[in-house]
Amino acid sequence: MDLLITAFNEILYRPLFNILVLLYNIIPGDDLGIAIIVLTIGIKLVLYPLNQKAIKSQKALQELQPKIKEIQKKYKDKTQQAEELLKLYKEAKINPFSGFLPLLIQIPILIALYKVFLGINGNELNNLYSFISKPENLNPMFLGIINLSEKNWILAGLAGIFQFIQSKMNEPKSGLTDKKTDFSYLLGKQMVYLMPIVTILIAGSLPSALALYWIVITLFGIFQQWRIETKKIS
Repeated sequence: MDLLITAFNEILYRPLFNILVLLYNIIPGDDLGIAIIVLTIGIKLVLYPLNQKAIKSQKALQELQPKIKEIQKKYKDKTQQAEELLKLYKEAKINPFSGFLPLLIQIPILIALYKVFLGINGNELNNLYSFISKPENLNPMFLGIINLSEKNWILAGLAGIFQFIQSKMNEPKSGLTDKKTDFSYLLGKQMVYLMPIVTILIAGSLPSALALYWIVITLFGIFQQWRIETKKIS
């Protein structure tokens, strides 16, 4: 367990904390919020190809729902059903599990960033690498009006609103499935409204630096998905 904690700290937490402080040092204005935004965009750019593939796979799976339903009705034997579904995915060149990989990667990053944001009061500045200049303290103010070390329900509310917009973009299409009996469709519809509420409650109970991070990654996700939809239309 100690080895796992050490690996987590050295691979994720400490590098992210040092990058944040480096950005804070080099970006004019000593604005921690701007540094967090730049760090977040950097993380999203690194994960961009992976998220791009996941979004395309998710959309393709939605379009395959009628064929999936046909296979499920035609083959009652679970083994044969699974074989036919795998054939369908292979023909469509879709990996049904690709959408989970970005989520699995982002969860430890989110935990690491939570720990990073807890250290913005200056107590963790001893974790800096030798080549990173140590500031006297990290000013937690964003644009001079929001203290990112404290809770902020306005940022939490914005995080929830943007989460709702992104969820609506991912909402299952009723024309591709039987909306009255399909469990995944009903669950997807509920998640459109449930996820924003959960986002607000979590973001509002933690340092608002995390809410700012969530706002930026959600906006980035909305933009990325919009680009895919635009290309598909054109």
